[in-house]
Amino acid sequence: MCLNSVFFRLMLLAIVALFVTIAVPVEKTSPQTVERWGIFELSFSGPSGGNPFTDVDLCAEFRQNGWIFQPEGFYDGDGVYRIRFMPDALGEWTYVTKSSRRELDGKKGKFTCIKPSPGNHGPIRVHKTWHLAYADGTPYFQVGTTCYAWAHQGIAMEEETLETLKKAPFNKMRMCVFPKDYTYNKNEPKYYPFEGTPLKNWDYNRFNPEFFRHFEQRVADLRDLGIEADIILFHPYDRWGFAKMDPNTDDRYLRYIVARLAAYRNVWWSFANEYDLMKSKKMEDWDRFFQIVQKYDPYQRMRGIHNCRGFYDHTKSWVTHASIQSSDLARGSKWRDKYKKPIIFDECKYEGNIPQGWGNITAQELVHRFWLGTIGGCYVGHGETYRHPKDLLWWSKGGVLRGQSPARIAFLKKIMEPTPFAEMVPTELSNGNYILSKPGELYFIYFTGPTAINLKLPGSRPYKIDGIDTWNMTVTSMGSASPGKFSFTPPQTNYLLRLSLYGPDEKIRPEAKETTSPMEGIAPLKVLLGNSKAMISRYR
Repeated sequence: MCLNSVFFRLMLLAIVALFVTIAVPVEKTSPQTVERWGIFELSFSGPSGGNPFTDVDLCAEFRQNGWIFQPEGFYDGDGVYRIRFMPDALGEWTYVTKSSRRELDGKKGKFTCIKPSPGNHGPIRVHKTWHLAYADGTPYFQVGTTCYAWAHQGIAMEEETLETLKKAPFNKMRMCVFPKDYTYNKNEPKYYPFEGTPLKNWDYNRFNPEFFRHFEQRVADLRDLGIEADIILFHPYDRWGFAKMDPNTDDRYLRYIVARLAAYRNVWWSFANEYDLMKSKKMEDWDRFFQIVQKYDPYQRMRGIHNCRGFYDHTKSWVTHASIQSSDLARGSKWRDKYKKPIIFDECKYEGNIPQGWGNITAQELVHRFWLGTIGGCYVGHGETYRHPKDLLWWSKGGVLRGQSPARIAFLKKIMEPTPFAEMVPTELSNGNYILSKPGELYFIYFTGPTAINLKLPGSRPYKIDGIDTWNMTVTSMGSASPGKFSFTPPQTNYLLRLSLYGPDEKIRPEAKETTSPMEGIAPLKVLLGNSKAMISRYR
């Protein structure tokens, strides 16, 4: 009898234990130490019946010293729920979950945020009105590129794109969430964002977690290369119906992708590629989209929107920077004054040889536009559209770079990245000549024609003179210039002159002075700079 009683109790305990195992969600967490601006992830087993995408609300409060972040959770399929959080301060953080389902509610814990690993400078923020910097204060000189559908091309080509990026100068990638249907881009993707059957039989109430897992892996791959992911949330080039979803689906999609991706420190939100071509969306829709992301993104990632013909109103408070499609790079300084925000020429036409006018400018022209925008105190983006028998164009699919501009863009980046770019002021000196300067310290003068310039150099110390050939990627020492009146005529178009103040103990180069011989002849004349070996061509 006693043995039977013990057996009965053991059986009862086993049944209770089994019930608890089934009914109580299993909590899995990231390691209990996470680097600053890394990702701490909570994972729970929970209900899979009904529709977990719409039936279950889940979030968590993360706290430290009075600061509270409340990221939303998301359903990742197979009965798994996740909450991702990016800690931005060192030390201990605590958390507690909140959910409409009892088994996911009230889960508590803590973790420690430790120092970031080398190369992790945090997310990008607006810096000094017109510029950008990482969260740790490191300046960020944006050099972007466009690969709209690279994350929808299959493993082999996507890995090839990543290998190319390792050697390229780009630190931002424009990329679409939804697959793209357009010229040179007609292949079907492997994954779709919703459950259903291609081409248009979708259950918009059920996301496809496999699609988003793949996409966020590509975002993480870019992060690990030090590249910002400028994520394009909507676009008009569509054959699947994603450009014409109803408002409830649009809003649910935005909250879902923010929940999944906002914790990645390299994420930017681009609300559309050519928003004004999406005729199914009205201006109030775009305003609403901005406000939804602003509300549910705990980290307030960069937010912009790309145009075709008409600009969105970039003065609106929820816009962090002006994402501009335009070939008029000389207007950058005017848009700086108008919007009082960073100006990023995300599209100024592409180096390539396709028939379309937006994709057949020369490498020389694209490099010129990069310099013109940069000297205007703005940031410029690259794209490449060379014809290929299999339609493997970088601008749409990635792969390999075939053009001549990336090396010259890398040269520009090498020159400009170490400068105090955020402290420099752009001005148009004369027709076709532009200057970016930190007065009394550093001057960059970009010549688009042979017109001479005259400057007054302030201070009491001399300046170094360097001539920079932006295409041949050469820097030529031209001696020194004394404070006071300075004049110069460029030897060629698209030429850059750099004047930089000597340091207190820096060795002085010979002073550059024009000789008076020869006095006449056929231009261009070779003029010797006094006490210098440098020769420059001058037009008289």
